Amino acid sequence: MIAGRKQIAALIPHADKMCLLDEVVAWDAEHIRCVARSHRDADNPMRSGGELAAVCGIEYAAQAMALHGRLSAQAGKSKSGYLASVRDVVCHAARLDELSDELVIETRRLMGDDGRAVYEFSVAAGRRLLLQGRAAVLLEERQG
Repeated sequence: MIAGRKQIAALIPHADKMCLLDEVVAWDAEHIRCVARSHRDADNPMRSGGELAAVCGIEYAAQAMALHGRLSAQAGKSKSGYLASVRDVVCHAARLDELSDELVIETRRLMGDDGRAVYEFSVAAGRRLLLQGRAAVLLEERQG
C-alpha cells in the first residue's frame, strides 16, 4: 500500500464518508490504481433507496483522478479539478453494494495540459469489470 485512507483524505476535498477510496496500491505519472471497500457500507452517502447503483462508480473514478492529479502535481503547483464530462461509459453491472470483493479503481491519463486532462477509467471487483469510460477534467490554480 502506498497511501491509506487518512493520507487520501488529506489530499482530496472529499470529507468523511464522501471520501470513498481506502488505498492507493500503485501510481505513476499516467496511472493510478486504488482500492475501495466503502461500497459495502450501509451509510455510503451515494446510496439511494438502500442501493448503490453501478453508475456511482464514476464518482469512485473521479476521486481516483483527483488523487492522481494531487500526487502528480509539482511542488507549489497544486490545481483544483472539476469533472467536465464523461463519455463512452459502459456499466457491466447494475449495483455495487451487492459485491463482496473490494473495488479496484484504475485511471489512466491519456492527454492533458495545464488547463485540462482526459482520463480513461475502469472499476472492477475481483476479475469482473463493472464500469468503464472516459472523463474530461478541467484544471485551475488553487487559491490560497
